[in-house]
Amino acid sequence: MTNRIRVTVGTALVAMLFTLPALGQSAAAPAWPDLVARLKQVESDASQAEAMYKAGRRVAAFCANCHGDGGNSAKPDVPNLAGQNSYYLLEQLREFSVTQRKTTEFKKRLVNAMSPDEKIGMVVFYAGQEVTVKPPADAALAKRGADLYAKRCAQCHEQNGRGTKHYSRIAGQQPVYLTNSLKGYRDGSGVRIDREMAAEVKPLTDADIAAVVAHVSSMK
Repeated sequence: MTNRIRVTVGTALVAMLFTLPALGQSAAAPAWPDLVARLKQVESDASQAEAMYKAGRRVAAFCANCHGDGGNSAKPDVPNLAGQNSYYLLEQLREFSVTQRKTTEFKKRLVNAMSPDEKIGMVVFYAGQEVTVKPPADAALAKRGADLYAKRCAQCHEQNGRGTKHYSRIAGQQPVYLTNSLKGYRDGSGVRIDREMAAEVKPLTDADIAAVVAHVSSMK
């Protein structure tokens, strides 16, 4: 049943992609401030939140091809979306849509093909999912990572790793994805550039990063 839903939704979304303007042409920009206000309205109304959750589950069936069922990725280099902050997720959709955050043309078109309610529904759905967390393989390494995390990461991502509206949840995130992201920020080789992140991780050695990842990926 899950695969059937995923294929159906995927087919519909791919079909919508071909109705979008050709490369080099501009589509109407989504009213993102309105979407933020809409998300706030939805989250304050239980009946609306339930309806959006159901709509988001249908859209997420297509996203599961990369991010896994319920947002728990089966691919170590692809991030979990489960439990992610709804406002943070919505901002990532905006950045994808305007290529402020580097992505594939396909993903950009996919985001722009989604209706406002599908965008809201998707972030509500993923925010409501539980992250599958595994205990650290090396408890001593994770303990060392906890000390580094408290010093370098907790100010923005919170002590529990769940972030805020403006900072991502990293607790329980995929280890390989975390490792690649941290090294990318440190070395300036990643797809995303952030001066604040770069400054915090610049002093970290590969061994330090391994320790931080061991701790963060095992946080609930």
